[in-house]
Amino acid sequence: METHEVRLTPEQARSALADTERVRASATALSATPWPNWFFITLTLYVAAFPIVYGGVMADSDWLLPRPAWTGVMVAITAVFGTLFAVAAKAWRGRTGVALRWDVLPKRATVPLMGGLPLLLVGMPIAFRVTGRPVWLIAASLTGAAVSVGFHLAFVRLHRRAV
Repeated sequence: METHEVRLTPEQARSALADTERVRASATALSATPWPNWFFITLTLYVAAFPIVYGGVMADSDWLLPRPAWTGVMVAITAVFGTLFAVAAKAWRGRTGVALRWDVLPKRATVPLMGGLPLLLVGMPIAFRVTGRPVWLIAASLTGAAVSVGFHLAFVRLHRRAV
């Protein structure tokens, strides 16, 4: 088997490396493109509603609504969110050509989110069930919405820096 060796001049090698870096920067910028605003709002509303609805499902007695109604609301908002997520992901991938990547965000932000968000969205409704105090649900709702807005703004800043 015959091999052909290609020798590049130092200038050609630097040019090839610069092209590679431009492609990498472009891929990072596309990957960091924020979700469309309509989906960002949908996500924020879902994260804000989830603790309150889950608290209604978890309540000892019928709190504001009967438990089956809370369960129905939970199923409905989760189905709507899942459908809209699929639509947004498909449109986003079609527009950018790449899938959403969490690895372009700083680990100092994503690691606490991955641990803290489940605690916030599930832990606070449990605290509500134990104490019967809806302040836990309100705090979880407001904090979840703030986290959603913060992550959207982080994606927007990251995208602006990369472009």
